[in-house]
Amino acid sequence: MDQLFNRKYIVQGLFIVIAIILLAKLFYIQIISDKAFLSAESNVLKKKYKYPARGAILDRNGKVIVQNEPVYDLMVIPNEVKPFDTLSLATALDITTDDVRKNLRKARAKSNYQSTPFVKQISVQSYARLQEIMYRFPGFSTQDRTIRHYPDSVAGQLFGYVKEVSNDDIEKSEGYYKPGDYKGKSGLERSYEEVLRGERGVINTVYDAKNTPQGSYANGKYDINAVSGERLISGIDIRIQKLGEELMLNKVGAIVAIEPATGEILAMISSPGYDPNLLVGRDQGNNYMNLIGNPYRPSLVRPIQGSYPPGSSFKPIDALIGLQEGVIDPNTTFNCPGYYMAGNHKVKCEHVDGNISMRKGIARSCNTYFCHVFQNLITRNGMKNQRQTYQDWRDKVAKFGFGSKLDVDIPFERPGYFYNADHYDKVYGKRWGYTTVISQAIGQGEITATPLQIANAMAIIANRGYYLKPHLIKAIGDKNQVKKEYIKKNYVGIDAKHFEPVIDGMQDAVNSGWGTAVLSRIPNIIMCGKTGTVQNPHGKNHSVFIGFAPRDNPKIAIAVIVENAGYGSIYAAPIASYMVEKYITGQVTGSRAAGVEWMKKQNLLPAIIDKTKKVKLTKTDSLNIKKTDSIKRIKDSLILKPGITSKSVVLKPIQSKPALVNNKPETNQK
Repeated sequence: MDQLFNRKYIVQGLFIVIAIILLAKLFYIQIISDKAFLSAESNVLKKKYKYPARGAILDRNGKVIVQNEPVYDLMVIPNEVKPFDTLSLATALDITTDDVRKNLRKARAKSNYQSTPFVKQISVQSYARLQEIMYRFPGFSTQDRTIRHYPDSVAGQLFGYVKEVSNDDIEKSEGYYKPGDYKGKSGLERSYEEVLRGERGVINTVYDAKNTPQGSYANGKYDINAVSGERLISGIDIRIQKLGEELMLNKVGAIVAIEPATGEILAMISSPGYDPNLLVGRDQGNNYMNLIGNPYRPSLVRPIQGSYPPGSSFKPIDALIGLQEGVIDPNTTFNCPGYYMAGNHKVKCEHVDGNISMRKGIARSCNTYFCHVFQNLITRNGMKNQRQTYQDWRDKVAKFGFGSKLDVDIPFERPGYFYNADHYDKVYGKRWGYTTVISQAIGQGEITATPLQIANAMAIIANRGYYLKPHLIKAIGDKNQVKKEYIKKNYVGIDAKHFEPVIDGMQDAVNSGWGTAVLSRIPNIIMCGKTGTVQNPHGKNHSVFIGFAPRDNPKIAIAVIVENAGYGSIYAAPIASYMVEKYITGQVTGSRAAGVEWMKKQNLLPAIIDKTKKVKLTKTDSLNIKKTDSIKRIKDSLILKPGITSKSVVLKPIQSKPALVNNKPETNQK
């Protein structure tokens, strides 16, 4: 009986305890906590996302080269929309009533219950008009954000662009991105997206029955502050970036300049280029499609995606490997009768040099000399072992960065191609040797490189045997830190002593009376360089120059490629020298300043040919399109007839007159 009595009070006690807990919980929910109120009053409390400003990007001297401008989006929650005056809303937004209806249908198709962009990036005037009449449009709200602005209107391919996220982006972000968000899609904006984007904030706002905001709920107790993105400090010197783009106006090609001691990229020019401001704002989509359809392909990032045979600019590398392997020394002499016989194949040389040593062979860019060097390299282990010796030579060249990506910090880099011995086995079986691949002795044939790889090879020579991986960003925020891979020295396996005789030849190429790069001489600065004239099966040869300066303690290494421009001495060499002088001294002085203006005016753009009708069309007067140009102006600049797209045209090079040296055509050209 006592047990039943005790059990009764135990059960009653449990019920009393549970009741007390429930009452306490109810008291907490209704009196102390605001969470229930927030839930119950969700019809008047709205979450408004606060988008952070993307991090700015600065050049190496602290100048802002990418910044933000404020804009406003009109958002809508379709399920909360009541009948409204369509004409009034259209008038406030400067759109048609049909646009209002169409945009509302699109919003409903996305979600009836989530806030969706109705009109993006409305003007300040439209925003002001809307604020006065927003109470008349339940379900609508405004949201402020920032968009990118590029003050100097240069380096479109370098910076990339920011665009609204796709469904795929949202899925891959694991909940971070929401419809209407933006992210970097190319260039630096893509590579450093997670650093630049910052952290989104949330504001809880109270609205009355008329959809008029009444202020922040609970004095912002439940709000989350937005955190702006980190700023990036780049290695770019905007002064020479702008000069390079002006010099390459109406030309096709690329320029890459690197600081050898750090691997920081000082300039990266892809021409034709475009104003990055074209890919900002409400006309972004139309402008993007126009760039994609342009037959000159301004959207191609030529410094990392262009694929060019290095040509004669490759010869110093062969000389270095020849010295390292002991098949030549600085005094080794070969006879140049104006050609080299590779079996039954004649490789022509631009000059008849007679007996010539390495130093003069580099300065004169003697094809015959370097064919002999290549022969000695590939046959040094005997004629029967040429295949394996070729592979060994190929691997040594690859250490200079050829045939693989350098992993620069912008996306979509290409490796170029540089075939190994297995490739030639598949093509020729076992019956091949140095004469089969002799064109590689002078940087032609089955070897291509990006301008970045070629400039990096120059940085290696400037450093006397090593390079740091090229990169665009030198610091993030206030931390002067970059990826560890960008501060590691990569040695190429050539003893430092072998670089001086090769550099002697490169110095003579610019500064001696017989050099091929006399148009790249800079007053009071010793520039070391090498011209190249790259064979082009589709038209006139490409003009190439590589170099660095000063000779001692080099500050800049550079590679310039101008397509369809002929000899390297005519266009590429002077363009490089103007940029080097500007970087080192701050200006281009004397008579050379007139040379800069002359170069800016030269138009080497290939003519556009209608492939289907064989009708020659007028070439554009400028492909470096500015923001002020209208879409019609951009389209008209190509003079393309209806139905003609980039796939139905071919580019035919326009023959240009050679530059004059002392009012006479230059005869010692390479």
